[in-house]
Amino acid sequence: MDSLRSFEELNCWKEAVILRKELKPLIDGLPKNEEYRLKDQLVRCLRSVTNNIAEGYGRFNHQENIQFCRISRGSLHEITDHLIIAAEENYITPEELSIRKEQINKCLAILNGYINYLKKAKEAGTNK
Repeated sequence: MDSLRSFEELNCWKEAVILRKELKPLIDGLPKNEEYRLKDQLVRCLRSVTNNIAEGYGRFNHQENIQFCRISRGSLHEITDHLIIAAEENYITPEELSIRKEQINKCLAILNGYINYLKKAKEAGTNK
């Protein structure tokens, strides 16, 4: 990973972009009365995941990068909660919720792997 030139090369960032793009039709299909509630919250959370991965990468400091990745991880869990709400309100099916949870769990696994890598690199005293 030391040879990365941009956050855009990070698998955790790439996977989160896929999630954001795949959830766009679902968000666009939410009712008008959810425009400034559920829709807005989902958009903000989805953007937060990739934004924080990018910002952490740009800090060029392992501990700060880890902290921003933890914020991204929190946003992924928040997305899950918003999707549970969408299912409770019958905006999405239980099957759709299950598919999206699997996708979020994949993002979490990749992000956790990156966080673990950063922790080890920090302990070893290496730079990005």
